[in-house]
Amino acid sequence: MMESWISTAMIISPVAIDIDTLAVVACVALTAAVLISVFMIQPDRGDSAPRRSQLDQLMERRDIIYDNLRDLKFEYRTGKFAEEDYEQMKQTLESEAALVLAEIERVTESPGTLPRSDAPVRGRAVPAGPRAGN
Repeated sequence: MMESWISTAMIISPVAIDIDTLAVVACVALTAAVLISVFMIQPDRGDSAPRRSQLDQLMERRDIIYDNLRDLKFEYRTGKFAEEDYEQMKQTLESEAALVLAEIERVTESPGTLPRSDAPVRGRAVPAGPRAGN
């Protein structure tokens, strides 16, 4: 009986060593691969940056200018600005708006109105063209 156990142990033992060795080698290889991928491979900055078209950027800029004009008018009415300062800031913002609107027309190749990004929230769209009465 003892002889059969010894012969079985000798047969299983080399196989067990090979499996253990293979497991250790696999763990070392996996660890090396993870470390290389984490520390050696640099991600491209463009992969994490949001992709926005030029038109999206222009429309966002237009919306910001309109909001600034609205806020400026409100602050002028509350007395925070003198009339000269108000007129100067208003002219600057209107000039900038005209440049942005011209660029939007150039990009879209069609003079028209583009709704504000928050038009459904406000319940109205702001025309992209020059405003009548100003």
